[in-house]
Amino acid sequence: MAEDRPTLILRLWRRAPVLTLALVAALAFTAFFAARLTLDTLYWTDPERADVPIQGWMTPRFVAHSWTVPPDLVAATLGLERDGEGRRVTLAKLAKERGVPVDMLITDLETAIAIYRGANE
Repeated sequence: MAEDRPTLILRLWRRAPVLTLALVAALAFTAFFAARLTLDTLYWTDPERADVPIQGWMTPRFVAHSWTVPPDLVAATLGLERDGEGRRVTLAKLAKERGVPVDMLITDLETAIAIYRGANE
């Protein structure tokens, strides 16, 4: 007959419950971030995500990723601080806050991207 030995996790729990919880939490965090990395990698390597026409719903970070330009270029073009402020704000919201048409911001971004790509090809 099979011996009634407790499983590894049960033995660990009996000996050190706090450390066992810490181990389980660490494994959960690792799994979460591994899944997030995998999904982000699959999303951004999709050719349909490259050079998506710039629209008002996009964030500066999305534009930088899609057009494969430095985030600092996009931030400087839009007049954003380097501290990450405005990272999640949309172009439409930025335009509304500044009282300018969103098309003006889009044109500025497209011009800056074209200059950057022309200088780095």
